[in-house]
This record gives sequence, C-alpha cells and structure tokens, in this order.
Amino acid sequence: MRTSLVEGVLAEGDGESENKAVEHMSVTGRSNEELHEQAVAEAAQRYEDSAAERERVEGRMAAGVRFPDNPDALAVRAERILDRGGLSPSAVVADIHGEALDLPHTNERIIDLSNELQAWSFLPRGVRAGATVARITLRRDGRELPHGTGFLVSPRLMMTNHHVLPDEGFARRCFAEFNAQVTVDNVPDTAIRMELDPGTFFAADRRLDFALVAVTPAQDGRQPGDIFGWNRLSVQLGKLVLGERVNIIGHPDGRLKEIALRDNALLVRLDDFVHYRTDTRPGNSGSPVFNDQWEVVALHHSGVPKKDGQGRVLRKDGQPWRQGDGDDAIDWVANEGVRISSILKHLARLDLDPGRRALLAEMGPDSGLDQSTAAPAHQPERTTTAVPGITAPSGTDVPMTVAMTESETRAQGPKKGRPARGTVFGGRQHLVFLHGRDQQCKEPEELRRKWTSGLNRGLTLAALPTVDPDDVWFPFYGTRLADLVSGRESTAQAVGLDEVSAAAAAEVFAAESPTGSYEQLLYEAAARAGMPRNGPATTEGFGTGLVGALHRPLSWLAARSDLDEWTIATFLRDVDLYLGDGAVRQAVLDSVLETMPATGELVLVTHSLGTVVGVDLLTRLPDGLDPVLLVTAGSPLGLDGVNERLLARGPHRPPKVRDWVNVWSPTDAVAVGCPLEDERWGKLTQLAVPNGRDRAHDIDEYLAHAGPAREIGTVLTRPA
Repeated sequence: MRTSLVEGVLAEGDGESENKAVEHMSVTGRSNEELHEQAVAEAAQRYEDSAAERERVEGRMAAGVRFPDNPDALAVRAERILDRGGLSPSAVVADIHGEALDLPHTNERIIDLSNELQAWSFLPRGVRAGATVARITLRRDGRELPHGTGFLVSPRLMMTNHHVLPDEGFARRCFAEFNAQVTVDNVPDTAIRMELDPGTFFAADRRLDFALVAVTPAQDGRQPGDIFGWNRLSVQLGKLVLGERVNIIGHPDGRLKEIALRDNALLVRLDDFVHYRTDTRPGNSGSPVFNDQWEVVALHHSGVPKKDGQGRVLRKDGQPWRQGDGDDAIDWVANEGVRISSILKHLARLDLDPGRRALLAEMGPDSGLDQSTAAPAHQPERTTTAVPGITAPSGTDVPMTVAMTESETRAQGPKKGRPARGTVFGGRQHLVFLHGRDQQCKEPEELRRKWTSGLNRGLTLAALPTVDPDDVWFPFYGTRLADLVSGRESTAQAVGLDEVSAAAAAEVFAAESPTGSYEQLLYEAAARAGMPRNGPATTEGFGTGLVGALHRPLSWLAARSDLDEWTIATFLRDVDLYLGDGAVRQAVLDSVLETMPATGELVLVTHSLGTVVGVDLLTRLPDGLDPVLLVTAGSPLGLDGVNERLLARGPHRPPKVRDWVNVWSPTDAVAVGCPLEDERWGKLTQLAVPNGRDRAHDIDEYLAHAGPAREIGTVLTRPA
C-alpha cells in the first residue's frame, strides 16, 4: 500500500548522513511519497463512489451467485478460459454431460470449474510467471532501500507504478533484483541484479499510475526477458469477471518474493481500475495481478484505507490513524489495480519515435502495440481492399491496402489446402471446412486451427468430443481468388481524392461488374434489411458528407449490422465476380477440388462466400462422396441476386445432401437474406445465433455456439 520511505530512511541513519538524506529527499523522495499519498486518496475516492455497485455485487455473492457479472462478460470469459488452456475441454464435457443447461449457466459452470479444478500446470505456470517479477531497489547515500515491485512485459521492458518510478532521473538511481526469493529448500536464492535503462525507454502516467522502463541486458548480452521470461499482456476482454479470484506476486515491505494466492475476489470493475480483496502489504506497489491462467489482468497500485464519517483514515483498532503509526496499523478494506487494457490503450496513443515504438511492439500481438499503432489499440477489425486509382490523402484514416501482385504471390510460393490425416472418424467420414473471401494473406494451417478452435468451443458447450485440426480437410482458394480480383481491378477507372470512401469504391465495383449485377445485389441486400424503396434512409451518424448513388444502401446496411461499409462493399464485389465470371468460378472450384476426399461421408462446413462456392461444389462431387451434412454460416444465399446465379439456378435443395443447417446472426449484414424462407430450399434447420459485437461475421464465433456445433458433432459421433 503506502511506502513509508521517509520513515525508513530516517530510521537507518543519524548525524550528517541523516541530514543529507533529508535534504536529498526534498527533491525526489518527498515528491515520490506525495505521489503515493495522492494515489491512495484517489483510490479511496473511487472506492467510495462505487459503493452502490460494490454493495450490489457483494449482495448477489452473499445470495449464492458466484460470478455476478453480465451474460456477455461471462460468455467472453468462458471462451477465453477454454482458449487459453485454463480448463480441459474433457473436464467440461464430463461435468455438464447429460445436464440441460442454457448458455449463460453453461458459461458460469465453465468459469466455476476453472476456479475449482486447477490443472497440474497451474503450479509450474505460476513459477514461470513469478520468475518475471523483480524487487526494485533504490540507491541513496550508500544505502540500498527496497522500494517496490516490477515485472517484465517484453524481452526488454519492465512495468511498475508511476509513484515507484516517477521520472527518468529517479529510475536511474534504481535497479531490479530478480530471484530475490527462497528456493524449494526454503533457503535464500541468489539474487541477480540488472540495471534500469530509462534512456532507452521510459514512459509513465500519473493518473493510471504506471511506469514502463527498459532494463539493460546481462553481461553476456542476453535480454532480461530471455533469462527470466516475460508476461504477454493482452488488450482483449475476457480475462476476469466479477467474483473471480486473483493472484498477486510481489515484494511486500521489501521482503523476499511472496504470493497472495486466490484468497480474494474481484469486487468492482471500473473503466480504468478494478477493486479486489487480497492480503497485500507495503512494497507490493507495482506488482502484477494475475488470473488463474496467469494472465496479467491489472497493475496493483494502492490499498484502500477504511475511513470514518469525517474522512479520517482508521487504524485496525478503530482509532484515527496518525503519522508515525505506520502502514501496518491501517485498516485496509480493499485494493485497487489499474486495468492492463487501459494501460495498453494509453501506450498505443503515445507519440513515439520508431525505435521506441519498436520496443513496444516486442510486447507481442495481443498487446495491440505493433509499430504502426498510433491510435487506441482495441478497435473493431475491418476488412480492407485495394482499389487502383483510389488513393488515401495524407493524414486521412481511410482503410487502404495494396493487393499482392502476381509476382509477389509467386515469390511467396503458392498456398495449398491442407488434407486431413489418415483414417479419422472411423475412416468413413470427412469433415471439410470451406472458407470465404479475403483470406489470401493468411496461412491455411492457421485458418484451419482457428476454425477448429471455434468449433471445439461449441462442442465443449454441447458436451460433445472435440476434434483435432489435423483431422479436418481445409481446401484453400484465397490466393487464387485474390489474383483474379486484382487482375480485374487493374483496369478500374480513377476516382478523385474527394470521393475516397467505401461508396466511391462501390461505384468502381459496379462499373467493373461482369454482368452489371453488383448494384442489384447491394440494393437487394439493403431492401431486405428494411431500407424503404423511396425517401431518405435513416442513417444518423453514418456516411456524413459522402456522395455517390451507392452510399445510401451501404450506409443503411452498416447502420443495421456490426459490419462496416468497406466490408459490405468488398464482400458483395467478390460474390458478384465469382457468380458473374465463368473463369473465376471455375478456377475457384478447381482450387477447392484439389484438396477434397474422394469417397466416404462428407460433412461440409462453409462460411460467407464459401457457402455459395459450397452449394456449387455439391453439383461436382465425385460419385463416391456422400454429403451427409451441409452447414452454411453467414451466408448470402437468401439474396435472389445470388441464388438465381448458382450453377443449379434459383432456390433449391442442394443435390444429395441428407441434412442442411443454415446458421446466421441478425447483426451480420452478409447473412441479410436469412433465414432462407423460400419453400424451394426444402427442409433445413435454421439457427439464429447472437454473435459478439464486432464479430458478427466471424466463422469461429458462429461455430462457438452450442447449436451449430451440436449439429456437426452429433453426425461425427454417430454410430456406423
């Protein structure tokens, strides 16, 4: 909590050296102490302001609700636990098998199991996390004074509190001690000192109370993270929910490393801070706060003291605390940490030179701090495209990328689909994933694992066995389609800089449409999304100042979905090109057929443009391949401008398919024609799922729901 640095120094010396210490502290030490006092006061105020929310949470916990958080937070948390190996999927299946649970209760059960059933790896992973934590020690007048805690967040960067390291000058007088701990034999370990290097990197913020500083390499040239490891920080949500326990590793009172293990609970989550209970002591300032998967969720920075009606800090005996009583006498009622996601977003906004930006990038992809970051890191992902003749002016935030040329594609080497290994699913069934558009720069193996990860989350929720990525067929046509698209775009007419927008690009796509059907597709999609045939569209906040005939349907679709105008415009362009150009269709189908089984039962799971390709594919399957299940997810098949141009024209029952499941999300503009209501489609199962915000069209989001996963898993586990 509070670091009584003044008292500590005065207690250790007298005479002339004591006077020098006091004199020097008037420049640095007192300001450092004042910063901490300010942090404590602000934390206490936030604790008081959030009293109503805390009482609500504690009341629900007292009533038996383990995790009194909202359903969306529980869903994201459960997904992350399964993603990060916090719980074995088989343990979930064994626990919930045969019990009818709705999705919120299933998510709660997963979180509960992860709190109660710790895998053996919990301990060694905790040891690994603990190795990254160091004691920060201050040099002053020949003394070495334990001052706080820090932890590595990249190969070269250490994080702590701003009130521990308020500026570069103060940081130069400190060093880090790793392995300041006892061994498994309960004897002191050999501490390893490493100097701080604020000249290479130093960033701090008083309000968020964090400091980030470089650490010098070891004498052999190795970076500290290469020796002790480092924590991969993540800007993503889902690391903790209300009621979950946290773990803290630090150096209380400057002692050897200690851990506060799971005797705590998250009470309140604010925009930038969290309040939790745990037994921490002075000197733990700057410690990492971990969840049970040993992910850093917060930076510990202050305790919250109990106060009386007059605002006075109270001692444990109920009496007012006075200067000189010491921190141990204070009745601390809670602790406050700074949310790691808030710190990462702050770092993303800093104006740094390329060298320092590169150091931040070493924190890893989950941090959102790549070298091009210059805005808040956690923003919705948007799909971009290259449109020749459309150039983004300097200083604008227009999503433009350059499509790979054919020579660049050849230089990288062709990306091939991935066949499944040997005799899986009894040697009689084949699970095939068929992807959509905009996959050309991605690795088929990574895509296969992403799809499988999503499906396994859904299978776990459905209490069914999971699948191995190597047991899945993954045809790949992404590079071939991109080459064909970029080849057609090479003749696109120029568009002026004043028209740089998704609508302007759509005008080009309409002009380039092989059959002139692009505009029809766009307007039909908007009409099915409720756009009036006449009169202005209700698009407040969308497309202000844009021009062009196609702006209205684009902005209407974007306003009523979780997709942006660029994603919608480019998706329809690729669908139109596939359906309107026979050579493109043939090339795509040929690419898919290169990686397909020849005989047996086929379970075909398709997504986006892949649903259109998949329905066409079913007309060209070898005779020995029996399609027992077709899954279409996020599909545009409901648009007449799409289904009327399939190989088997119009709405129809796909040939030979025994069962068909169509899954869609109401906020997915690509699936705007769903559910498939035309009776000519025949009998099929229609599943509407609530995909997460900004992930409405993601395939792993679709497959992570128990409904579609159950349909797939039931077929795969069906007896011969």
